Amino acid sequence: MAMIAIGQQNWREAFGWLFLCFIIDGVDGTLARKFKVKEVLPYIDGKSIDYVIDFATYAIIPAYFFYAANMVSGVWMYPCLIAILVVSAIYYGKEGMVVDNQYFVGFPVLWNAVVFYAFFVFHNRPALTLAMIVFFSVLHFVPIRFAYPSRSKKYFFLHILASVLWFVAGAWILYLYPARTIAGEWIMILIGVYFGIIAVSDTWGNKKKSPEV
Repeated sequence: MAMIAIGQQNWREAFGWLFLCFIIDGVDGTLARKFKVKEVLPYIDGKSIDYVIDFATYAIIPAYFFYAANMVSGVWMYPCLIAILVVSAIYYGKEGMVVDNQYFVGFPVLWNAVVFYAFFVFHNRPALTLAMIVFFSVLHFVPIRFAYPSRSKKYFFLHILASVLWFVAGAWILYLYPARTIAGEWIMILIGVYFGIIAVSDTWGNKKKSPEV
């Protein structure tokens, strides 16, 4: 549905579907464990299915949005698309992508969030968007620990609260689009900064335990 909306250049609806994907991805593992899917379907590897769906949701569809919305100038378009897709594929194939069942090592594949910020929060400024693509492409391979909010043991309630506020602010921005909401934009920015600071803090605090990447 998000891809159909992108094809129709309905940017708000496209990200409405991608936000719904975020919510589903946040609860699917919990539901699978609750209903004992591994016991009911022992020959189905849910984790493999999850990777396929996540790659579409967090890499392929955001890359399509990026292309259809013409978010950078012509000469940089294909290098940016290649970067998004290739670093995502490599990241998913990397051993130790998640450690202690609560941290991503390196920036996780969240290109839908990056594209959302670039398009809806920073209003599609090509130079800034290009810088964001380069920055987060490199950050995939920097051994910084990023919290997995729904599994985090440290600051769990703060992470969940920040995540809920992030969703509310994002939904607010989408609802009002193309009109701007400065408050919603600043909430999104501050929550992004919050998770960045937590990542640096967690990495420094666990420096001796950090895996080699």
